[in-house]
Amino acid sequence: MNTASDTPLILITGGGRGVGAATARLAAAQGYDVAISFVSNEAAALAVAADVEAAGRRALPFRADSADPKQISQLFEAIDRDFGRIDVLVNNAAIIAPQSRLEDFGFERIKHLFAVNAIGPILFAQQAVRRMSSRHGGNGGSIINISSASARIGSPNEYIDYAASKGALETFTIGLAKEVAREGIRVNCIRPGHIYTEMHASGGEPGRVDRVRDSIPMGRGGQPEEVARAILWLASAEASFTTGTFLDVTGGK
Repeated sequence: MNTASDTPLILITGGGRGVGAATARLAAAQGYDVAISFVSNEAAALAVAADVEAAGRRALPFRADSADPKQISQLFEAIDRDFGRIDVLVNNAAIIAPQSRLEDFGFERIKHLFAVNAIGPILFAQQAVRRMSSRHGGNGGSIINISSASARIGSPNEYIDYAASKGALETFTIGLAKEVAREGIRVNCIRPGHIYTEMHASGGEPGRVDRVRDSIPMGRGGQPEEVARAILWLASAEASFTTGTFLDVTGGK
């Protein structure tokens, strides 16, 4: 097993379930040490960490709310202490609220959703850039922001606040990619479509993917592992000339 000094580290926010968990497991299989953040489901995060270690890699599950700058800083301090490096950041953590029209949104819902889905990734990227950028003596790295097809379609009558938060993340991707392109950091974005994860239950419709699958050109929903493979391609040297790019993993929708 490699030491921390020569094994790349990937940090996946919201790594305890869904796309984040699939990405953590695949990253370990590809030779990364893996740090994951989680908020409430510690058991799920520990299970993912156990799978990473079973693959022969080091794991750091860490409770850090993306809406809390102090907890984000503490996570990066733990990474500095335990690994001394960060090579890839996957801004995956996100929340969704029950399906609703705009008229029925409460202010706290909107504020918290943007804090987690838009401001959180900015704060995580800020910490990563301070460590990755050649301006700060870093060796470069890769940042992958996880948006959503909803940023393109707006999700009317369901989640327009969620879609708007992802639109903010996409604009951030464009700006940061240009800002750090000559500092060894590539910044890209994945837009998953309808993927079989637990998030749909959070919105009040666990079977949402099956309801809409006939509208997907490929005629099915996606699996988290299919998104994970796209994330890790963007993270890899195979994507060495790719930055500021948006990759749709949507089955054609």
